[in-house]
Amino acid sequence: MANYDGVVSRHLNRRLSRPAARALARTPATPNAVTLFTLALSLVTGALIAAGWEIAGGLLIQAVSVVDGVDGELARLKAMTTRFGAVLDAVTDRYADAAMLAGMTVYAVRFEDWPRPEVAGVLALGAALSVSYSRARIEASMATAPSDGLFGLASRDVRSLIAAAGTIAGQCYWTLVVLAAASALTVAWRLVALRPQVPRP
Repeated sequence: MANYDGVVSRHLNRRLSRPAARALARTPATPNAVTLFTLALSLVTGALIAAGWEIAGGLLIQAVSVVDGVDGELARLKAMTTRFGAVLDAVTDRYADAAMLAGMTVYAVRFEDWPRPEVAGVLALGAALSVSYSRARIEASMATAPSDGLFGLASRDVRSLIAAAGTIAGQCYWTLVVLAAASALTVAWRLVALRPQVPRP
């Protein structure tokens, strides 16, 4: 699968994940172990946010985003890239997103006075999953690699930074609304941009 880093990954996350991967390359750590650690960290993050620790939770959302890039870097450094590892990473990423968005939703229900925060949470999760699914389907369906512009809007690293900032500010409700809208617009943009590249019958 092609690697399309969002702007946050290129200019922030990779500056931290690459040195971490190089350090781990000198240890017995495996890429799959790092993947599972990232999932565990995301579950802790969601729990902390739900408990009302918005600053710690927000910082950890961004930490998860950084650590999420370590397994792939480590796999390349150790020549341990496998199809199973790629699938494991993709699946655990979805659970990680669900855990953190669930934590934000619970926070909004418990600590913010806005109508139907659970609806905002469900919409944010559904839209986030649609962004990931649309990317996977596009990559699997196209004979040639799509341009970076097709994946650049509201990529996972960008959504994580938005989630982190909103959570730290204690504004999980509106952050969920923004994430839902940005993700939905991203899927729509991909469909519109992709249509001219599809051969007509």
